[in-house]
Amino acid sequence: MSITAPAGFAASGVAAGLKASGARDLAVVHNLGPLQNAAAVFTSNRCQANPVIWSKQVASDGIVSAVVLNSGGANCYTGTEGFQTSHATAEAAAEQLGVSAGDVVICSTGLIGEQLDRAALISGVEQASAALSEDEAGGLAAAEAIMTTDTHPKQAVVVGDGCSIGGMAKGAGMLAPGLATMLVVITTDAALDSAALDRALRAATRVTFDRLDSDGCMSTNDTVVLLASGASGVTPGEDEFALALTDVCRDLALQLQGDAEGASHDIAIEVVHAATEDDAVNVARAVSRSNLFKAAIFGNDPNWGRVLAAVGTTDAEFDPYGIDVAINGVQVCTAGEPDQPRDLVDLAPRATSILIDLHAGDHAATILTNDLTHDYVHENSAYAS
Repeated sequence: MSITAPAGFAASGVAAGLKASGARDLAVVHNLGPLQNAAAVFTSNRCQANPVIWSKQVASDGIVSAVVLNSGGANCYTGTEGFQTSHATAEAAAEQLGVSAGDVVICSTGLIGEQLDRAALISGVEQASAALSEDEAGGLAAAEAIMTTDTHPKQAVVVGDGCSIGGMAKGAGMLAPGLATMLVVITTDAALDSAALDRALRAATRVTFDRLDSDGCMSTNDTVVLLASGASGVTPGEDEFALALTDVCRDLALQLQGDAEGASHDIAIEVVHAATEDDAVNVARAVSRSNLFKAAIFGNDPNWGRVLAAVGTTDAEFDPYGIDVAINGVQVCTAGEPDQPRDLVDLAPRATSILIDLHAGDHAATILTNDLTHDYVHENSAYAS
């Protein structure tokens, strides 16, 4: 169940002293080869953290030998000193692992605007490098080390015909799209070149992480990196690999949704019969970002009028008086008019489904989101303190 499930990878997680709690806060993932091919996608937020700036350059040639990830600080808006910290971390990993610093991706997560303790980071890299393990325990330790407000580590594995894919993710807040969501490392022992990995990763993230919109807030540090060791010696078909990769990404995205800060409902907003896929995505996303709708779901109130009000803010093609809405399987609105009584809708379960039929075409899309709760407001009002 970890990133060490595919052959050719070692991982570890240690306590470097970046978190006041003393919990694990630094992880290393090492690609042992024989290939070091990679692909990565990053936040589209124009305000990007130093590790993103560093790692975009590292990943540009499709070669990544290792990933160093820390929680306990985002290293964002920390100026030249912060960028030098990312660089020094990569240099430390390179020295320990016998690779080039230019092939080490750096990921950070935590509070923006605070300098990371560079000495603690470098010491942590040394500890983590010495603790690297190809066993499942190494992968689990790494997944634990990248947690911030997460309540548990998030891992997924898919075993294919002769090769496998493993992944870990962190994220419990600021879950919104931008090619990627939060910090994710995915490993595979498939023998694929960087171009094939890039195509598969972008296809997978487009319909998984990019469809997760828990609170509409995009991070400055979002990174998803895919590493291929080629250790299996198997080269799967690109379509076959992309489907398996999408399964791993979808599994991780659902885990991220299920652990969203303070949430009491996991909401799937499905839009069908849209004129285009973009229309379906835009309509579902508009509903997912409606605080009125999200507050209603928190209150177990099937207020379908708030769904239609959000749909109407988009430029999607539809007849405003030809829309159907179902909530948890109950058809509450047909052709813009009341249908079954809303009292029939049971919103007690955590899993919540919203089905919106635009009657405008043949396209569909689903956005994953959560409700807006007292706990979410409390946790994010006290985050920096």
